[in-house]
Amino acid sequence: MNARHILVADDEPHMRRVLEIMLRQAGHQVFAAADGQEALEIARATPLDLVITDLRMPRLDGIGLLGRLRDEGMEVPVIVITAHGTIESAVDAMKRGASDYLLRPFDVEALELAIERVLGAAEMTRQNAFLRDEVDRSRGGFIGGSQPMQQVYGQIRQVAPSKTTVLLIGETGTGKELAARAIHAASPRKDRLFVPINCAAIPAEMLESELFGHTRGAFTGALKDRVGKFELADGGTLFLDEITEMPMALQAKLLRVLQEGTLERLGSNRSIALDLRLVAATNRNPRQAVDDGRLREDLFYRLNVFALTLPPLRERTEDIPGLVAHFAAKHGRATGRGVADAALVEHLAGYAWPGNVRELENMVERALVLAGGGPLRAAHFPFDVPSAAAPPTPALEVPSGTLTDAVDALEGRMIDHALARSQGNKTQAAALLGISERTLWYKLKKHRGGEPD
Repeated sequence: MNARHILVADDEPHMRRVLEIMLRQAGHQVFAAADGQEALEIARATPLDLVITDLRMPRLDGIGLLGRLRDEGMEVPVIVITAHGTIESAVDAMKRGASDYLLRPFDVEALELAIERVLGAAEMTRQNAFLRDEVDRSRGGFIGGSQPMQQVYGQIRQVAPSKTTVLLIGETGTGKELAARAIHAASPRKDRLFVPINCAAIPAEMLESELFGHTRGAFTGALKDRVGKFELADGGTLFLDEITEMPMALQAKLLRVLQEGTLERLGSNRSIALDLRLVAATNRNPRQAVDDGRLREDLFYRLNVFALTLPPLRERTEDIPGLVAHFAAKHGRATGRGVADAALVEHLAGYAWPGNVRELENMVERALVLAGGGPLRAAHFPFDVPSAAAPPTPALEVPSGTLTDAVDALEGRMIDHALARSQGNKTQAAALLGISERTLWYKLKKHRGGEPD
Protein backbone atom coordinates (compact mmCIF):
# COMPACT_ATOMS: atom_id res chain seq x y z
CA MET A 1 0.00 0.00 0.00
CA ASN A 2 1.04 3.60 -0.54
CA ALA A 3 1.86 5.62 2.57
CA ARG A 4 -1.25 7.21 4.08
CA HIS A 5 -2.09 9.66 6.87
CA ILE A 6 -4.02 7.58 9.41
CA LEU A 7 -5.52 8.68 12.73
CA VAL A 8 -5.86 6.09 15.53
CA ALA A 9 -8.34 6.89 18.33
CA ASP A 10 -8.38 4.51 21.33
CA ASP A 11 -8.48 5.19 25.07
CA GLU A 12 -6.39 2.08 25.87
CA PRO A 13 -2.68 3.07 25.68
CA HIS A 14 -1.55 -0.48 24.92
CA MET A 15 -3.95 -0.96 21.98
CA ARG A 16 -3.17 2.53 20.71
CA ARG A 17 0.55 1.77 20.78
CA VAL A 18 0.09 -1.61 19.06
CA LEU A 19 -1.86 0.03 16.22
CA GLU A 20 0.76 2.77 15.87
CA ILE A 21 3.57 0.22 15.55
CA MET A 22 1.65 -1.94 13.06
CA LEU A 23 0.75 1.01 10.85
CA ARG A 24 4.20 2.61 10.95
CA GLN A 25 5.81 -0.71 10.00
CA ALA A 26 3.47 -0.73 6.99
CA GLY A 27 4.89 2.68 6.01
CA HIS A 28 2.04 4.96 7.08
CA GLN A 29 2.20 8.26 8.96
CA VAL A 30 0.22 7.81 12.16
CA PHE A 31 -1.56 10.30 14.45
CA ALA A 32 -2.81 9.06 17.83
CA ALA A 33 -5.64 10.27 20.07
CA ALA A 34 -6.78 9.05 23.50
CA ASP A 35 -10.47 9.88 22.89
CA GLY A 36 -12.90 11.10 20.26
CA GLN A 37 -12.59 14.78 21.14
CA GLU A 38 -8.81 14.75 20.70
CA ALA A 39 -9.24 12.83 17.45
CA LEU A 40 -11.70 15.45 16.16
CA GLU A 41 -9.23 18.25 16.89
CA ILE A 42 -6.49 16.40 14.98
CA ALA A 43 -8.84 15.81 12.02
CA ARG A 44 -9.68 19.53 11.91
CA ALA A 45 -5.99 20.47 11.69
CA THR A 46 -4.59 17.68 9.51
CA PRO A 47 -5.76 16.24 6.15
CA LEU A 48 -6.37 12.54 6.79
CA ASP A 49 -6.80 9.52 4.54
CA LEU A 50 -8.33 7.24 7.18
CA VAL A 51 -9.58 7.17 10.80
CA ILE A 52 -9.43 3.99 12.90
CA THR A 53 -11.46 4.41 16.08
CA ASP A 54 -12.60 2.40 19.08
CA LEU A 55 -16.29 2.54 19.89
CA ARG A 56 -16.12 3.15 23.63
CA MET A 57 -14.06 6.18 24.65
CA PRO A 58 -14.44 9.01 27.17
CA ARG A 59 -15.58 12.58 26.26
CA LEU A 60 -16.59 11.58 22.72
CA ASP A 61 -17.12 7.93 21.70
CA GLY A 62 -16.63 6.39 18.25
CA ILE A 63 -20.23 6.98 17.14
CA GLY A 64 -20.03 10.60 18.30
CA LEU A 65 -16.71 11.10 16.50
CA LEU A 66 -18.14 9.70 13.28
CA GLY A 67 -21.15 11.99 13.52
CA ARG A 68 -19.04 15.10 14.17
CA LEU A 69 -16.73 14.31 11.24
CA ARG A 70 -19.68 14.06 8.89
CA ASP A 71 -21.42 17.14 10.34
CA GLU A 72 -18.28 19.19 9.63
CA GLY A 73 -18.07 18.01 6.03
CA MET A 74 -15.14 15.60 6.41
CA GLU A 75 -15.75 12.51 4.27
CA VAL A 76 -12.64 10.69 5.50
CA PRO A 77 -13.34 6.92 5.68
CA VAL A 78 -13.66 5.42 9.17
CA ILE A 79 -12.88 1.90 10.39
CA VAL A 80 -14.45 0.97 13.74
CA ILE A 81 -12.72 -1.37 16.19
CA THR A 82 -15.00 -3.44 18.42
CA ALA A 83 -14.90 -6.37 20.82
CA HIS A 84 -16.97 -9.50 20.19
CA GLY A 85 -19.75 -8.38 22.48
CA THR A 86 -20.48 -5.12 20.66
CA ILE A 87 -20.93 -6.18 17.04
CA GLU A 88 -24.40 -4.64 17.05
CA SER A 89 -22.82 -1.27 17.84
CA ALA A 90 -20.36 -1.72 14.97
CA VAL A 91 -23.23 -2.44 12.57
CA ASP A 92 -24.98 0.68 13.84
CA ALA A 93 -21.77 2.68 13.19
CA MET A 94 -21.69 1.43 9.60
CA LYS A 95 -25.29 2.53 9.11
CA ARG A 96 -24.18 5.98 10.26
CA GLY A 97 -21.37 6.14 7.68
CA ALA A 98 -18.49 3.98 8.89
CA SER A 99 -16.69 2.14 6.08
CA ASP A 100 -15.77 -1.11 7.87
CA TYR A 101 -15.12 -2.64 11.26
CA LEU A 102 -12.51 -4.90 12.86
CA LEU A 103 -13.09 -7.43 15.62
CA ARG A 104 -10.58 -7.69 18.44
CA PRO A 105 -8.18 -9.42 18.46
CA PHE A 106 -6.90 -8.97 14.89
CA ASP A 107 -3.55 -9.44 13.14
CA VAL A 108 -1.48 -7.28 10.78
CA GLU A 109 -2.80 -8.97 7.64
CA ALA A 110 -6.44 -8.39 8.64
CA LEU A 111 -5.69 -4.73 9.36
CA GLU A 112 -3.88 -4.22 6.04
CA LEU A 113 -6.70 -5.89 4.11
CA ALA A 114 -9.29 -3.71 5.81
CA ILE A 115 -7.30 -0.54 5.07
CA GLU A 116 -6.76 -1.53 1.44
CA ARG A 117 -10.45 -2.35 0.99
CA VAL A 118 -11.69 0.88 2.58
CA LEU A 119 -9.21 3.19 0.83
CA GLY A 120 -9.88 1.48 -2.51
CA ALA A 121 -13.62 2.04 -2.13
CA ALA A 122 -13.04 5.70 -1.16
CA GLU A 123 -10.84 6.27 -4.19
CA MET A 124 -13.46 4.69 -6.47
CA THR A 125 -16.11 6.99 -4.99
CA ARG A 126 -13.94 10.05 -5.63
CA GLN A 127 -13.26 8.98 -9.21
CA ASN A 128 -16.94 8.34 -9.92
CA ALA A 129 -17.88 11.73 -8.50
CA PHE A 130 -15.22 13.37 -10.63
CA LEU A 131 -16.44 11.62 -13.79
CA ARG A 132 -20.04 12.59 -13.05
CA ASP A 133 -19.00 16.20 -12.61
CA GLU A 134 -17.09 16.13 -15.90
CA VAL A 135 -20.08 14.71 -17.75
CA ASP A 136 -22.43 17.23 -16.17
CA ARG A 137 -20.21 20.19 -16.91
CA SER A 138 -19.12 19.00 -20.39
CA ARG A 139 -16.00 21.07 -19.95
CA GLY A 140 -13.51 18.57 -21.28
CA GLY A 141 -11.02 18.90 -18.42
CA PHE A 142 -11.40 22.63 -17.75
CA ILE A 143 -11.76 23.84 -14.17
CA GLY A 144 -13.66 27.02 -13.37
CA GLY A 145 -17.08 28.60 -13.67
CA SER A 146 -16.10 32.24 -14.20
CA GLN A 147 -17.89 34.30 -16.83
CA PRO A 148 -14.94 34.22 -19.30
CA MET A 149 -14.84 30.42 -19.05
CA GLN A 150 -18.61 30.13 -19.41
CA GLN A 151 -18.24 31.92 -22.73
CA VAL A 152 -15.55 29.43 -23.78
CA TYR A 153 -17.76 26.46 -22.84
CA GLY A 154 -20.64 27.95 -24.83
CA GLN A 155 -18.48 28.48 -27.92
CA ILE A 156 -17.15 24.92 -27.71
CA ARG A 157 -20.71 23.57 -27.56
CA GLN A 158 -21.65 25.71 -30.57
CA VAL A 159 -18.81 24.72 -32.87
CA ALA A 160 -18.19 21.10 -31.84
CA PRO A 161 -21.00 19.43 -33.84
CA SER A 162 -19.84 20.95 -37.14
CA LYS A 163 -16.80 20.29 -39.32
CA THR A 164 -15.79 23.97 -39.16
CA THR A 165 -12.07 24.76 -38.84
CA VAL A 166 -11.28 26.37 -35.47
CA LEU A 167 -8.46 28.77 -34.60
CA LEU A 168 -7.63 28.83 -30.88
CA ILE A 169 -5.90 31.99 -29.67
CA GLY A 170 -4.41 32.40 -26.23
CA GLU A 171 -1.27 32.93 -24.21
CA THR A 172 0.99 30.04 -23.26
CA GLY A 173 -0.58 27.90 -20.55
CA THR A 174 -4.21 28.93 -21.07
CA GLY A 175 -5.35 25.46 -22.15
CA LYS A 176 -5.51 25.57 -25.94
CA GLU A 177 -4.94 21.82 -26.31
CA LEU A 178 -7.60 21.16 -23.66
CA ALA A 179 -10.02 23.25 -25.73
CA ALA A 180 -9.09 21.33 -28.88
CA ARG A 181 -9.67 18.01 -27.10
CA ALA A 182 -12.99 19.26 -25.73
CA ILE A 183 -14.13 20.22 -29.25
CA HIS A 184 -13.16 16.76 -30.50
CA ALA A 185 -14.85 14.97 -27.56
CA ALA A 186 -18.13 16.84 -28.15
CA SER A 187 -18.10 16.25 -31.92
CA PRO A 188 -19.45 13.39 -34.06
CA ARG A 189 -15.78 12.41 -34.60
CA LYS A 190 -15.19 11.61 -30.91
CA ASP A 191 -14.78 7.87 -31.60
CA ARG A 192 -11.93 8.50 -34.06
CA LEU A 193 -8.41 9.74 -33.34
CA PHE A 194 -7.46 13.13 -31.93
CA VAL A 195 -3.96 13.75 -33.33
CA PRO A 196 -1.94 16.64 -31.85
CA ILE A 197 1.30 18.02 -33.25
CA ASN A 198 3.34 20.97 -31.97
CA CYS A 199 4.76 22.83 -34.96
CA ALA A 200 7.34 24.58 -32.77
CA ALA A 201 8.71 21.38 -31.23
CA ILE A 202 9.72 19.62 -34.46
CA PRO A 203 12.67 20.76 -36.60
CA ALA A 204 11.56 22.41 -39.83
CA GLU A 205 13.28 19.80 -42.02
CA MET A 206 11.29 17.01 -40.28
CA LEU A 207 7.92 18.71 -39.92
CA GLU A 208 6.80 18.12 -43.52
CA SER A 209 7.36 14.39 -43.17
CA GLU A 210 5.59 14.36 -39.79
CA LEU A 211 2.56 16.05 -41.27
CA PHE A 212 2.26 14.46 -44.71
CA GLY A 213 4.26 11.24 -44.41
CA HIS A 214 6.76 9.88 -46.94
CA THR A 215 7.51 6.88 -49.08
CA ARG A 216 10.56 4.68 -48.87
CA GLY A 217 13.56 6.34 -50.51
CA ALA A 218 11.97 9.81 -50.58
CA PHE A 219 15.10 11.18 -48.91
CA THR A 220 18.25 9.94 -47.20
CA GLY A 221 17.23 7.86 -44.21
CA ALA A 222 13.69 7.13 -45.44
CA LEU A 223 14.01 3.37 -45.11
CA LYS A 224 10.29 2.60 -45.18
CA ASP A 225 6.92 4.21 -45.86
CA ARG A 226 5.66 6.49 -43.11
CA VAL A 227 2.08 7.58 -42.42
CA GLY A 228 1.84 11.28 -41.57
CA LYS A 229 -0.32 12.98 -38.97
CA PHE A 230 -2.87 14.04 -41.58
CA GLU A 231 -3.54 10.45 -42.57
CA LEU A 232 -3.65 9.33 -38.94
CA ALA A 233 -6.31 11.93 -38.23
CA ASP A 234 -8.49 10.89 -41.18
CA GLY A 235 -12.05 10.71 -39.85
CA GLY A 236 -11.02 12.44 -36.64
CA THR A 237 -9.40 15.71 -35.57
CA LEU A 238 -5.94 17.11 -36.31
CA PHE A 239 -4.63 19.70 -33.85
CA LEU A 240 -1.83 21.95 -35.13
CA ASP A 241 -0.41 23.77 -32.12
CA GLU A 242 1.76 26.90 -32.56
CA ILE A 243 0.77 27.21 -36.22
CA THR A 244 2.65 30.53 -36.58
CA GLU A 245 5.95 28.67 -36.00
CA MET A 246 5.50 26.58 -39.15
CA PRO A 247 7.91 27.54 -42.00
CA MET A 248 6.27 29.72 -44.65
CA ALA A 249 7.03 27.25 -47.47
CA LEU A 250 5.28 24.49 -45.55
CA GLN A 251 2.33 26.79 -44.85
CA ALA A 252 1.77 27.01 -48.61
CA LYS A 253 1.56 23.22 -48.88
CA LEU A 254 -0.71 23.07 -45.84
CA LEU A 255 -3.05 25.59 -47.47
CA ARG A 256 -3.26 23.52 -50.64
CA VAL A 257 -4.06 20.35 -48.67
CA LEU A 258 -6.82 22.13 -46.75
CA GLN A 259 -8.34 23.60 -49.90
CA GLU A 260 -8.23 20.40 -51.96
CA GLY A 261 -8.89 17.87 -49.22
CA THR A 262 -6.11 15.62 -50.52
CA LEU A 263 -2.39 15.14 -49.94
CA GLU A 264 0.59 13.41 -51.45
CA ARG A 265 3.26 11.78 -49.32
CA LEU A 266 6.83 12.96 -49.89
CA GLY A 267 8.25 10.96 -52.79
CA SER A 268 4.82 9.91 -54.09
CA ASN A 269 2.50 11.17 -56.84
CA ARG A 270 -0.57 9.38 -55.49
CA SER A 271 -3.27 11.61 -54.00
CA ILE A 272 -4.86 10.53 -50.73
CA ALA A 273 -8.36 11.85 -49.94
CA LEU A 274 -8.87 13.18 -46.42
CA ASP A 275 -11.87 13.74 -44.20
CA LEU A 276 -10.77 15.42 -41.00
CA ARG A 277 -11.50 18.33 -38.71
CA LEU A 278 -8.65 20.84 -38.30
CA VAL A 279 -8.08 22.81 -35.11
CA ALA A 280 -5.10 25.19 -35.06
CA ALA A 281 -3.70 27.25 -32.19
CA THR A 282 -1.29 30.10 -31.59
CA ASN A 283 -0.04 32.11 -28.63
CA ARG A 284 0.48 35.14 -30.88
CA ASN A 285 -1.93 37.70 -32.24
CA PRO A 286 -2.59 36.06 -35.64
CA ARG A 287 -3.13 39.35 -37.48
CA GLN A 288 0.14 40.66 -36.07
CA ALA A 289 1.77 37.38 -37.13
CA VAL A 290 0.58 38.07 -40.69
CA ASP A 291 2.08 41.58 -40.54
CA ASP A 292 5.33 40.17 -39.15
CA GLY A 293 5.64 37.59 -41.92
CA ARG A 294 5.09 34.61 -39.62
CA LEU A 295 1.73 33.53 -41.03
CA ARG A 296 0.53 33.54 -44.62
CA GLU A 297 -2.46 35.85 -45.01
CA ASP A 298 -4.37 33.36 -47.19
CA LEU A 299 -3.75 30.58 -44.65
CA PHE A 300 -4.93 32.87 -41.84
CA TYR A 301 -8.26 33.40 -43.62
CA ARG A 302 -8.55 29.65 -44.20
CA LEU A 303 -7.94 28.90 -40.50
CA ASN A 304 -9.88 31.82 -39.04
CA VAL A 305 -13.32 30.41 -39.82
CA PHE A 306 -14.24 30.17 -36.15
CA ALA A 307 -11.86 31.95 -33.75
CA LEU A 308 -11.99 31.09 -30.05
CA THR A 309 -9.91 33.09 -27.56
CA LEU A 310 -8.82 31.47 -24.28
CA PRO A 311 -8.74 34.00 -21.41
CA PRO A 312 -5.50 34.41 -19.40
CA LEU A 313 -5.64 33.44 -15.73
CA ARG A 314 -5.38 37.08 -14.59
CA GLU A 315 -8.80 37.67 -16.20
CA ARG A 316 -10.44 34.76 -14.36
CA THR A 317 -8.96 34.97 -10.87
CA GLU A 318 -12.21 33.72 -9.30
CA ASP A 319 -11.31 30.28 -10.73
CA ILE A 320 -8.00 30.15 -8.83
CA PRO A 321 -9.32 28.47 -5.61
CA GLY A 322 -10.88 25.64 -7.61
CA LEU A 323 -7.75 25.24 -9.72
CA VAL A 324 -5.54 25.10 -6.62
CA ALA A 325 -7.77 22.45 -5.04
CA HIS A 326 -7.73 20.44 -8.28
CA PHE A 327 -3.94 20.54 -8.61
CA ALA A 328 -3.47 19.81 -4.90
CA ALA A 329 -5.58 16.68 -5.34
CA LYS A 330 -3.66 15.76 -8.50
CA HIS A 331 -0.19 16.13 -6.98
CA GLY A 332 -0.87 15.58 -3.29
CA ARG A 333 -3.81 14.24 -1.38
CA ALA A 334 -7.45 15.19 -1.93
CA THR A 335 -9.04 16.73 1.18
CA GLY A 336 -12.34 17.85 -0.30
CA ARG A 337 -12.00 21.16 1.50
CA GLY A 338 -10.78 23.35 -1.36
CA VAL A 339 -8.84 26.51 -0.51
CA ALA A 340 -10.29 28.14 2.60
CA ASP A 341 -7.39 30.48 3.46
CA ALA A 342 -8.58 33.97 2.47
CA ALA A 343 -5.05 35.37 2.67
CA LEU A 344 -3.82 32.72 0.23
CA VAL A 345 -6.65 33.42 -2.23
CA GLU A 346 -5.92 37.16 -2.12
CA HIS A 347 -2.19 36.48 -2.53
CA LEU A 348 -2.71 34.31 -5.61
CA ALA A 349 -5.27 36.65 -7.19
CA GLY A 350 -2.81 39.55 -6.99
CA TYR A 351 -0.19 37.87 -9.16
CA ALA A 352 0.02 38.38 -12.94
CA TRP A 353 0.46 34.65 -13.83
CA PRO A 354 2.47 35.15 -17.05
CA GLY A 355 2.55 31.36 -17.44
CA ASN A 356 -1.20 31.09 -16.72
CA VAL A 357 -2.74 27.80 -15.54
CA ARG A 358 0.41 25.80 -16.36
CA GLU A 359 2.45 28.06 -14.08
CA LEU A 360 -0.17 27.77 -11.33
CA GLU A 361 -0.01 23.97 -11.46
CA ASN A 362 3.79 24.01 -11.16
CA MET A 363 3.60 26.41 -8.21
CA VAL A 364 0.97 24.27 -6.44
CA GLU A 365 3.17 21.18 -6.83
CA ARG A 366 6.11 23.10 -5.34
CA ALA A 367 3.93 24.51 -2.55
CA LEU A 368 2.79 21.01 -1.55
CA VAL A 369 6.42 20.06 -0.99
CA LEU A 370 7.01 23.17 1.11
CA ALA A 371 3.81 22.59 3.11
CA GLY A 372 4.98 19.12 4.13
CA GLY A 373 1.47 17.69 4.39
CA GLY A 374 -0.01 20.71 6.13
CA PRO A 375 -2.43 23.30 4.73
CA LEU A 376 -1.25 25.55 1.92
CA ARG A 377 -0.36 29.11 2.94
CA ALA A 378 0.63 32.28 1.09
CA ALA A 379 4.23 31.78 2.25
CA HIS A 380 4.39 28.58 0.18
CA PHE A 381 3.90 30.66 -3.02
CA PRO A 382 6.89 33.01 -3.28
CA PHE A 383 6.67 34.93 -6.53
CA ASP A 384 9.98 35.66 -8.25
CA VAL A 385 8.66 38.02 -10.94
CA PRO A 386 6.66 41.27 -10.76
CA SER A 387 2.91 41.03 -10.16
CA ALA A 388 0.18 42.37 -12.41
CA ALA A 389 0.35 45.74 -10.72
CA ALA A 390 2.54 47.98 -12.88
CA PRO A 391 4.94 50.47 -11.34
CA PRO A 392 3.63 54.03 -11.35
CA THR A 393 4.18 55.84 -14.63
CA PRO A 394 6.45 58.85 -14.16
CA ALA A 395 4.89 62.26 -14.74
CA LEU A 396 5.02 63.39 -18.35
CA GLU A 397 7.54 66.13 -19.01
CA VAL A 398 6.99 67.97 -22.30
CA PRO A 399 10.39 68.46 -23.97
CA SER A 400 11.33 71.55 -25.88
CA GLY A 401 11.83 71.49 -29.65
CA THR A 402 9.70 70.27 -32.52
CA LEU A 403 6.74 67.87 -32.34
CA THR A 404 8.87 65.17 -33.95
CA ASP A 405 11.48 65.59 -31.21
CA ALA A 406 8.77 65.35 -28.54
CA VAL A 407 7.27 62.20 -30.07
CA ASP A 408 10.69 60.54 -30.39
CA ALA A 409 11.54 61.38 -26.78
CA LEU A 410 8.25 60.00 -25.48
CA GLU A 411 8.62 56.87 -27.62
CA GLY A 412 12.08 56.26 -26.22
CA ARG A 413 10.87 56.66 -22.64
CA MET A 414 7.95 54.28 -23.23
CA ILE A 415 10.31 51.67 -24.62
CA ASP A 416 12.65 52.04 -21.63
CA HIS A 417 9.68 51.78 -19.29
CA ALA A 418 8.39 48.59 -20.99
CA LEU A 419 11.85 47.00 -20.88
CA ALA A 420 12.12 47.83 -17.19
CA ARG A 421 8.74 46.25 -16.45
CA SER A 422 9.65 43.11 -18.40
CA GLN A 423 13.15 42.91 -16.84
CA GLY A 424 14.74 43.27 -20.28
CA ASN A 425 12.63 40.60 -21.97
CA LYS A 426 12.03 42.06 -25.44
CA THR A 427 9.16 39.69 -26.26
CA GLN A 428 7.22 40.81 -23.20
CA ALA A 429 8.19 44.44 -23.74
CA ALA A 430 6.84 44.33 -27.31
CA ALA A 431 3.58 42.85 -26.02
CA LEU A 432 3.26 45.63 -23.42
CA LEU A 433 3.77 48.24 -26.13
CA GLY A 434 1.36 46.55 -28.54
CA ILE A 435 3.97 46.19 -31.28
CA SER A 436 5.84 43.29 -32.85
CA GLU A 437 9.30 42.16 -31.76
CA ARG A 438 10.63 43.16 -35.17
CA THR A 439 9.24 46.69 -34.74
CA LEU A 440 10.72 46.92 -31.24
CA TRP A 441 14.17 45.92 -32.51
CA TYR A 442 13.92 48.54 -35.25
CA LYS A 443 12.99 51.28 -32.77
CA LEU A 444 15.75 50.24 -30.36
CA LYS A 445 18.25 50.56 -33.17
CA LYS A 446 16.79 53.97 -34.04
CA HIS A 447 16.94 55.34 -30.49
CA ARG A 448 20.14 53.69 -29.26
CA GLY A 449 22.11 53.34 -32.47
CA GLY A 450 23.89 50.21 -33.71
CA GLU A 451 22.60 46.78 -32.73
CA PRO A 452 20.26 46.77 -29.69
CA ASP A 453 21.69 45.00 -26.67
